[in-house]
Amino acid sequence: MAFQITEFHTIRKELESYNAKLIAVSKKKSIEDIQEAIDAGQKSFGENYVQELLDKESHFKKKTNWHFIGHLQSNKVKMIVPFVHLIQGVDSFKLLTEINKEGKKINKIIDCLLQVHIAQEETKFGFSEEEVEALMLFPELAELENIRIRGLMGMASLSSDASLLKKEFSSLKNLFNNSKLMSFDPDEFDTLSMGMSSDYKIALDCGSTMVRIGSTLFGERN
Repeated sequence: MAFQITEFHTIRKELESYNAKLIAVSKKKSIEDIQEAIDAGQKSFGENYVQELLDKESHFKKKTNWHFIGHLQSNKVKMIVPFVHLIQGVDSFKLLTEINKEGKKINKIIDCLLQVHIAQEETKFGFSEEEVEALMLFPELAELENIRIRGLMGMASLSSDASLLKKEFSSLKNLFNNSKLMSFDPDEFDTLSMGMSSDYKIALDCGSTMVRIGSTLFGERN
């Protein structure tokens, strides 16, 4: 299934009224599909797997902004820090320290989002709300000079219950607001990444500033 240009323009128009950004989730999609998206005007793409991201980055070079949105293992951090635009799935302080270490080696500040577990499913990674609030006040966080925490990311439950999704997104928005007040630089704590193909409209109404959309743009994955 080719890149859905009509859907792309519809979503972009929707996002404009919310001043929100679109991340096109391109995992398991071909170079040709991504090129179609670039030709249509899409700049930012999300990938879940390090090796796949490396292969695609080597092809497109600086034509895109790559967001890593999957679960990142510490031993693979060094592979993506030279070029990654934003690491969205940071789910531990240990991972933050590893990103900082690799960023320091190349004199680069790495933008990150803290992933928060808001869904009912136990399979999703992420900090609890209490852990995020504790981390924002953690003295050692100030010592990590090569990372910049730009905000929060979360995935809602796999549910068609709009009231449940709204509750989960709203709780993440409240945590984002509180964390922004505790941030070392509130002006740079500006990104709330929540909402995917099935629920992004609810997420936008709850305050999302960035949505991650894949199947609506590229079709279902095999």
